Amino acid sequence: MTERLIIFDTTLRDGEQSPGASMTREEKLRIAKQLERLHVDVIEAGFPAASNGDFEAVRAIANTIKDSTVAGLCRANDRDISRGVEALKGARSWRVHTFIATSPLHMEKKLRMAPEQVLEQARLAVRFARNNCEDVEFSPEDGSRSEVDFLCRVLEAVINEGARTINIADTVGYAVPQQFGEFIRTLRERVPNSDRAVWSVHCHNDLGMAVANSLAGVMIGGARQVECTVNGLGERGPATPRSRRW
Repeated sequence: MTERLIIFDTTLRDGEQSPGASMTREEKLRIAKQLERLHVDVIEAGFPAASNGDFEAVRAIANTIKDSTVAGLCRANDRDISRGVEALKGARSWRVHTFIATSPLHMEKKLRMAPEQVLEQARLAVRFARNNCEDVEFSPEDGSRSEVDFLCRVLEAVINEGARTINIADTVGYAVPQQFGEFIRTLRERVPNSDRAVWSVHCHNDLGMAVANSLAGVMIGGARQVECTVNGLGERGPATPRSRRW
């Protein structure tokens, strides 16, 4: 795969979850145009299934942006993905970003699903997304706390179904740099078809280590995409690497 680092900006999705950072359609569109001017590779415009307002904002951005890929976040189910496809399909370049939790705690308490059910839902969701969009990204939510053997099975399955990007999320800001970098490297070494996908990191800042974890994911783990936001906007800690300013 290419050695170029891909910048995936999620200010309009994750950043909007910061207290007081909710944006109107017009505000999102204005920021998206600025991100395009910065030559951001991928702009995650929002969560189309979350609300009609977010759907319309994602659609407006998709129909306006020409020089960046526009992505929409979708849970791993047909309804969310269909909604995302509908919002994004007017873009010159677009990506469906789908996710499902894979840590034991999240599977049991949040999803109330057995691991085999999660594996099957991830596989089918990526297949459905890939049938509607050439560019599909998959994220295992709470990936940094997931069991390695199970996570490798999930990632191998979704790559086989056509996921082009695999994004490992440190959803609760749990990771520390050396361990996180080695975790990414271990996954890339153990997933048989890992060379068929670009590997990505999405790090939250609850312990103040989002930037360090992201750099470790690249420098130790071999990740080639970093998910980040402008000025440190993001839920809780805040989320994702915090180094770029307008």
